[in-house]
Formats: sequence, C-alpha cells, structure tokens
Amino acid sequence: MTIADPHAAARRQARRSSWLKTLHQWHWISSALCLLGMLLFAFTGITLNHAGDIEAKPVITTAEARLPTALLASLVKIAGTEGNDAPSSFPVETRDWLRTELAIPVLYGEVEWSADEAYLAMPRPGGDAWLRIDLTDGAVEYEHTDRGWISYLNDLHKGRHAGTAWSWFIDVFSAACIVFSLTGLFILQMHAANRPMVWPTVGLGVVIPVVLAMLFVH
Repeated sequence: MTIADPHAAARRQARRSSWLKTLHQWHWISSALCLLGMLLFAFTGITLNHAGDIEAKPVITTAEARLPTALLASLVKIAGTEGNDAPSSFPVETRDWLRTELAIPVLYGEVEWSADEAYLAMPRPGGDAWLRIDLTDGAVEYEHTDRGWISYLNDLHKGRHAGTAWSWFIDVFSAACIVFSLTGLFILQMHAANRPMVWPTVGLGVVIPVVLAMLFVH
C-alpha cells in the first residue's frame, strides 16, 4: 500500500505559485515594453489597410542656389577622384553652406559622384528629399516632400528609411511581443482548469486567421 506524502501537494502548489509569479512578472514587463509600440503598430495596421481611403496631400518645397567658386572647385576635385576613394559626404564647409543657404535641417545619406554632378538622396519616413549640384556651373537644386504624419507613422510601421536605431527597436519590440504572447499562453494554461472557455477562445483566435487566409486571400 502506497502512503501518500502529505507534503507533496503543498510542494506542487508552491511550485505552481512560483511559476505563476514568474510568468506574471515576465508578462507585465514585456507588456510595459510593448505598450506604445503595440498601440502604434495596431493604429498603423488600420491606416495601412485603408491607405487607399486616406487622402494624402504631399507638400513639396523647392530651393535653388549657386555654389561659391571655392566650394565648387573642391567638389570638382573630389568628383575627379578615381576608384572608390571619393568621400560619401560633402566637405564640412559645403555642408555648412548648404544648411545656411537652403535652410536644410539635416544632410544625410551617401553622395553619388559623377563627372558633371553630385547627387544626394535623402529619403525619410513620411517624405523624401534630394539635392543636386551641377559641377559645371555650381547650380544647386533642392526638393523636399512631406506626405504628412499618417504617412510618417505608416513608414515607421514598415521600417522604411527609418535608420538603424529604429530597426533595432523593431527587433526588440518584436522579441518583447513574443515574450508577452507566450507568457500569456502559459498563464492561460495554468488557469484553464477553472476557466472552461480558455481553450475554445484560444482555438478560435488561431482558426479564424487560418481560415481567412486559406479561403479569402488570393
């Protein structure tokens, strides 16, 4: 005859409580990290899904100028550099002049050099910009396009032209969402015995997108 250990049930309950406490801790930490990101991505999921219904009115700003002779001479010299030795950005003096003369807040991106021009593409979330310098006469053309804050948020959702730091944020945010979802699943599993609708609801959340994808997504 096997004698039941009177302390076994207590130990099992203690282990369960310990695991549940740990899961709850990871769950709330991951949810705190995900909070703003989940609101942002949920909102932009709606705006992207209805992009055709949201009217965008791009605001285009243009400017023209002529580069001083001394600065032009330095760019012509750079453009004549053979191989891959040409720098990826304008000299400091040229950047300072462009910011002052054309009121460009930030110059970023890699300059494309050719024999007769220097071209700088500056795409960004929610807009675009480019700068062209004619190396024959020093004519400078600048154009900036702003497509509005909805487009800006949509591009953040897609990580479009958002830079390395935002790319890292998306990776960290995605990892936190995975932790949030899995800890939530384990918490549901631990409470499922007393809540009969847990697994039918979870199953419904799995079946609905699968059925929609199989039957209605072309």
